[in-house]
Amino acid sequence: MSSRRKWGKAARTPKGYDVIEAVIEAFDNENRDKVKESNAGKRNTESLWPVHQIAWQRSRYVYDMFYTYRRISREVYDYCIKFKIADAALIAKWKKPGYEKLCSTYVINPSNYKFGTTSICRVPLTDRSEMQKSAQDPTTGCLGCASGKDAGHKNIFGNKYGQNLAAVQIAREKRMEAIKIRKEQQQKVYDDASKAGLYEHATATLAQSADPGAGDSETDDSSDEEDYGPSPTAGVWAGSTKLEAESENIINSDEDDNFSKENGKRESGGFDAGESRNLKKSRIE
Repeated sequence: MSSRRKWGKAARTPKGYDVIEAVIEAFDNENRDKVKESNAGKRNTESLWPVHQIAWQRSRYVYDMFYTYRRISREVYDYCIKFKIADAALIAKWKKPGYEKLCSTYVINPSNYKFGTTSICRVPLTDRSEMQKSAQDPTTGCLGCASGKDAGHKNIFGNKYGQNLAAVQIAREKRMEAIKIRKEQQQKVYDDASKAGLYEHATATLAQSADPGAGDSETDDSSDEEDYGPSPTAGVWAGSTKLEAESENIINSDEDDNFSKENGKRESGGFDAGESRNLKKSRIE
């Protein structure tokens, strides 16, 4: 169990914190990198946008993992609030209707703007002029965080710090679980065939399932990195609901491919463990 420091004092992390620990550490590392970057050619307020956006994404990640997907306990959530991993004031606003995508509590404080109004990012896109549609809040860099249909951007910051990082992690966990179940089923088929005395058939079946691309041409230029992009640092995928849907489609397509391969084997003379027992009995007779 790891620990975090607050005001020079180390505190033990609660049980279950390891579910989000890798992502939180990745946020911390990237935040340090952004602070060290040069601000040449940037406005004073613009240089702080990445820091604010990383903090916003970290709070959103903790919020979704607790309230939306129930993947962390109340103890872990309270720990994140206590040690300022997540912004408690911002999360409190997200719970209220009309503030589900609020970028910061600063933009809704009338004392921060002229004439007692709010930031331009709180104005729905449907109510903006053509020149204002691409306007950003000077403090946070938000493009539009108003709630409602077509009222704001899906990615309010317009960069890789998307709002659905927790959804992507859940989709990846589902995909890994499906792969684990499929491997267990393949191992069970191998064990059944081995018990029936069909060692060669079982070995060939297991080898083919372990290396489905064994028959591909050596001149193929495609790779996993080109299909799905490079593997993320510390398991972090800063993506959107589209990426989550793609992960779900990958699971479904893999299952369909395996089902078609099994049918092809039966049609081409392959047989399962039950058929092998019947064949063995016929040979004895």
